[in-house]
Amino acid sequence: MAPDAGAGKARGHRSDPFAPLTSELLPVGDGHEIHVETVGRVDGIPAVYLHGGPGSGCQPDHRRLFDPERFHAVLFDQRGAGRSRPKGRRDDNTLPHLIADMEMIREKFGFRRWMIVGGSWGATLALAYAETHPDRVTGIVLRATFLGTRGELESAFLDALPRLHPGLSEDFLSVLPPEERAQPLDAYFRRILDSDPAIHGPAARAWGETERILSEHAPNRVRLDLASLNSSRALPATPFMEAHYFRNDCFMQPDQLLDQAGKLKGIPGIIVQGRYDLLCPPATSHALAAAWPEAEVRLVEGAGHSLYDPGVRDAVMKAISDLASKITR
Repeated sequence: MAPDAGAGKARGHRSDPFAPLTSELLPVGDGHEIHVETVGRVDGIPAVYLHGGPGSGCQPDHRRLFDPERFHAVLFDQRGAGRSRPKGRRDDNTLPHLIADMEMIREKFGFRRWMIVGGSWGATLALAYAETHPDRVTGIVLRATFLGTRGELESAFLDALPRLHPGLSEDFLSVLPPEERAQPLDAYFRRILDSDPAIHGPAARAWGETERILSEHAPNRVRLDLASLNSSRALPATPFMEAHYFRNDCFMQPDQLLDQAGKLKGIPGIIVQGRYDLLCPPATSHALAAAWPEAEVRLVEGAGHSLYDPGVRDAVMKAISDLASKITR
């Protein structure tokens, strides 16, 4: 059984210290198989990385957030996401399913407890897991706190978008028929989940591109290419899973994560927050920290939502390292 923490003996030389130690498709039931990989050293500090979206999947660079000499880190693609199979499947795909999958992974690797790391939707899942299984968590590192509420989506797409990107907001609404523009979020979710490619294709592309622009502090473009929304190129995967989760309030009660933050008592946390994050603004991290006194908020000036905005990735890596030192003391 792997320990909660510990440096252990130095690992033998490996040409790429960030290459996976293990990689597999793990059957988790309901016809789903999730892609799971591990990096680091088998006697290192147990940790798990939770990707965003929902629906995006882990990337090779995410392995590099963890010092391979200190950690035994698990990265997995959530149900229907990334390399998991069946790709894009939304049946039997809810927040409780993802929490149960994490427990299966934890038990598979023999971790008694582990550190949870996640950003954006990964932060939602991290908090939901920790509030369900607080005794299994040594510490939590979040980036861009998202509590999975309808209010946060409205704040981003119905408030920040028209105030800060009025042209983009006009493009975003123009994809919808005039009679659907009064409730644009519901209209987008309905259209993205429609079986007709002529309906879901433009909506998914418009949603995904708008979200991408909102996620970057200095995006390379700030308008939709409306002519390309009907192209034949491959559709982005994430909007479909997001529409599924968001239309169902992320399978939570209203304000569930904030209301149950008392369950995090005693768990140390660090929240990395971009000052100009339009999708997950600092007020949300501040509210969470007020309900979770063990959490420290670290603001990154001149950054937005993206892990790759200037300074954010370095701040996440430092938070992971600092929290590891705290929990191993």
